[in-house]
Amino acid sequence: MRAHPVRVDAVIVQAAIAGALSFSHLHDLAAAAGQDGWKAWAYPVSVDLLLVAAWRRMRQQQRAGQAAAGPRLWFLVALAASLGANVATAGLLDLDHVPAWLRVVVAGWPAVAFFGGTLLAHTPHDPDTPPAPNPSAPDTDTQPRPVPDAVDASGRDALPAPSTATEPAPKPTAAEPVTDPTPVPAQTMAPVPTALPPALVDRVRALAEEHRSATGRPADPDAVRARLGLPPSMTASVAAHL
Repeated sequence: MRAHPVRVDAVIVQAAIAGALSFSHLHDLAAAAGQDGWKAWAYPVSVDLLLVAAWRRMRQQQRAGQAAAGPRLWFLVALAASLGANVATAGLLDLDHVPAWLRVVVAGWPAVAFFGGTLLAHTPHDPDTPPAPNPSAPDTDTQPRPVPDAVDASGRDALPAPSTATEPAPKPTAAEPVTDPTPVPAQTMAPVPTALPPALVDRVRALAEEHRSATGRPADPDAVRARLGLPPSMTASVAAHL
């Protein structure tokens, strides 16, 4: 099996160099403030561990959508301790004559670091909590995704094979009465004769008698109606009095 060549990451190298320099500055400041022996080496370890722990807890709470004010505060405290040691050992402070307030700060750091580490360790967090949804990002999980039925040799989705299953025959239904679509013409109703005034009745009978005397045949109701100047709808009324 062929071994992969080792690649050197510039970011890791830079972080290692910066960590070593900061570690050395913290050790020198602690030793100058009266913390000799193994205690001087424990100070940089305490500062760097608090810095890393606060950063990791802050990132976890931010990904979970929770407030990260507490981890951010302890991250700034550890960063100020590391940065202060780097600046103090840059020639601006006489390490042979360290001021009293700096000795107090260095001596009180273990209690501060212990308190901050305890709070970070007991901060409630849920690593399984999904990140908060971004309202500006489109929601693509709710979109239905078609599942291809088959894939051809070229890698493209093939069309689904036509179904060969026969559809069941429809069940016979009860016979329905057949209706003739031809409309049935409405029966014509004979017009209802209307009553005529007595004078008009006498005039109708007089004309009918005159026609019978002249021709010997009964008078036609339509002809009588026409001679009287009545409308065609009055033919039935005239015929009723003949």
